Amino acid sequence: MRFALIDNNRVEAQPKQQGLCPNCSQPVIAKCGNKKVWHWAHRSIISCDSWWEPETEWHRNWKNNYPADWQEVTLFDEQTNEKHIADIRSIHKLVIEFQHSPIKPEERISRENFYKNMIWVVDGSRLKSDYPRFRKGKDSLFFAKTKNDNVYIAEYPDEIFPEGWLESSVPVIFDFLGLSTDTTDEIKNTLWCLVPKKEQTGKAYVVSIKREVFIKVTNDYPTLFQPKPIQQPTPQKVQNIIRPRIVRPGPLIDYIDKRQSSGKWRPRRKKW
Repeated sequence: MRFALIDNNRVEAQPKQQGLCPNCSQPVIAKCGNKKVWHWAHRSIISCDSWWEPETEWHRNWKNNYPADWQEVTLFDEQTNEKHIADIRSIHKLVIEFQHSPIKPEERISRENFYKNMIWVVDGSRLKSDYPRFRKGKDSLFFAKTKNDNVYIAEYPDEIFPEGWLESSVPVIFDFLGLSTDTTDEIKNTLWCLVPKKEQTGKAYVVSIKREVFIKVTNDYPTLFQPKPIQQPTPQKVQNIIRPRIVRPGPLIDYIDKRQSSGKWRPRRKKW
């Protein structure tokens, strides 16, 4: 974990320091070596949150895109008495979980049910096979563009993405860049969002999102795709009323919703 409590203040790990875990109030010690990012660790082997995974530099880099008081926020469910630490919980009540390690389907479902309004960001660079598989799928006939240049339809998503994420009920963002500083590969430098399925069609919607756009949207809005509510016009004479514009916080995902509700899932084929 990044923060511990010292005199009731959230403090980052420094050599030879001791503190208390913000989640369980048990003693933690600072781990400040040369191989891993500096972090706090419980004195006992057992973690107070079964969902917690060791933090990597990839985790830390992502967290740095958000205010410190949004990081490692403990959430409590009064009905089940469950308590878990969210990687990011914004002021807009949006949870973002950064997932580097493998995760079992049961745990993925449990987290989605617990956090509800959440987004996964998955380290697509962990396995060497994940990016080549995605790249091959994107270049195939079964990864088709729609009228929106940022939105694609994947006919065989199980051939493109890791199977464990296909049934997610929330957006899953794949970060294939990882810790690389290579800026020449545009696909790697783009985030790829697997949109939650709404119908059992065997197909999936995929949205390309620039990294800086994703960070700005998740800092400023409570959801990734939901449009900002229409503001009501101020009272005035009818002939002077101007219909307000809809300001959208991200890609025009309403196009996806429209196609899904109409049942039109036919991707456009590439021309030879």
